[in-house]
Amino acid sequence: MAIAKAERLMNLALCLLGARRPLTKRELRASIEAYLEVGGGPGRAGSEDAFNRMFERDKDDLRELGMVIETVENLDGEIAYQARRDSNRLPPITLDAEEAAALTLAAKVWQQARLAGAASGALQKLRAAGMPLADADEGDPYGGHSALEPRIPVHEAAFEPLMLACRDRRPVTFAYRKSNAARSETRHVEPWTLECWRGHWYLAGFDRDRGAERVFRLSRITGPVRSRAGAYTAEVPDHVTVRETVERWAGEIATATARIRLRQGAGYPLRARAVEVRDAGDGWDELEIPYGHGLDAWLVEFGPDVVVLEPAELRADVIDRLRAVAKG
Repeated sequence: MAIAKAERLMNLALCLLGARRPLTKRELRASIEAYLEVGGGPGRAGSEDAFNRMFERDKDDLRELGMVIETVENLDGEIAYQARRDSNRLPPITLDAEEAAALTLAAKVWQQARLAGAASGALQKLRAAGMPLADADEGDPYGGHSALEPRIPVHEAAFEPLMLACRDRRPVTFAYRKSNAARSETRHVEPWTLECWRGHWYLAGFDRDRGAERVFRLSRITGPVRSRAGAYTAEVPDHVTVRETVERWAGEIATATARIRLRQGAGYPLRARAVEVRDAGDGWDELEIPYGHGLDAWLVEFGPDVVVLEPAELRADVIDRLRAVAKG
């Protein structure tokens, strides 16, 4: 669906830019195949209304993307549209060495994601304009800026539809299985943003059923993500607030400390966060680590190499999660 809309917007933009005179809606519909198929085609009941709604949305989307579309009246008194090239030409792009290196690095980050094609295409356009940018598999033309080459792995099928829903501000529904639940349940969410934390992707948004903000781990979304019509009912907070929400629900923001036993030679990420480490004997260490929301889910990932000593509620949460996993 997203691909079809992008193709339709591109065709509309090309028609408006390529025409030598303003075009009416009737002429645009005759020139763009996707518009001909709306509502079963011209002459069908409801066809014109469906086309008009789609055309108005597409026109607004192009304007929101920055395209200048003028509305004029042609010689026959009909409303027509045009996008003059001189009004839609970008100014010359100039980047210093650090800015160009940052763009190259950003493109490398997305190599494993569905954005890889868009990132590569953007770099190609900048190189064609004279920017000395490196390819993903080439060296750094600025010397030293690409010493680190991060990657953001995106394996979840839910990533792309949720990314588009966040961008377009569209409510979604999906089946979600909590780590301590035996089965999935349907969630109705107004998506805000996607965040990557400790190699896992999270969606932050407003859960309509619970009437509050929630964070969902993408790997726990089962089945397809479906878009829903309608506007958001809750205000979208600024990015900083959303980032803090993701970190808090994922366990980044600690509110207390916990004491655990960790098998020696295991759990290095836990050791890196430990406030204190003591030898407990018999091949075990005792660690004091920051304790925040989500720590129970993280500890479960280490299986039999971790034993929670205190607090009691954390120990109970970990046991509940392990039992849920055992039940499948």
